[in-house]
Amino acid sequence: MINIVLFGKPGAGKGTQAEFLKEKYNLTHLSTGDIFRFNIKNDTDLGKLAKTFMDKGDLVPDEVTIQMLQSEVDKNPDSAGFLFDGFPRTLAQAEALDKFLESKGQSITATVALEADDNILVARLLERGKTSGRPDDQDEEKIRNRYDEYNQKTAPLMNYYKDKGKFHAVDGIGTIEEVTERLTVVFNKF
Repeated sequence: MINIVLFGKPGAGKGTQAEFLKEKYNLTHLSTGDIFRFNIKNDTDLGKLAKTFMDKGDLVPDEVTIQMLQSEVDKNPDSAGFLFDGFPRTLAQAEALDKFLESKGQSITATVALEADDNILVARLLERGKTSGRPDDQDEEKIRNRYDEYNQKTAPLMNYYKDKGKFHAVDGIGTIEEVTERLTVVFNKF
């Protein structure tokens, strides 16, 4: 079983690349952003709670995110592996994910980070915000707040996974095909 954590700041191309990776490697794609949006759209209790944080550009608290993700993994018992997109975002989430996977006789195979310059990513998100309808992609201040959150809480995870020998950085700038090719080279090592 292959379990991959896909890292990258908002706008780095995680969702776009995840679509290719899940097909090529037969993985179940678990995007916390998509799961949150589903719950918000369907006005669930979790959705209402997540929305209060997302509207400010803040991260949803660990305990809510962890429970939600565990439920999604449990819904896919026959999966060949998982592609975690947007999770974990904090050290506590990474440790909780490790414990949860261990309880199922699994572990994280590798983490892959799509890296890109903030200014390029802001431009991408503002452009996406014109058609996505997502308010968090239409306000540069909120976007930069999300990057500050990422730098403070998520970036330290890179060291956590580097210490385990499971971290790989990939240049996220270029055409979709160029980035996909870079990811394929890394994924073929697993």
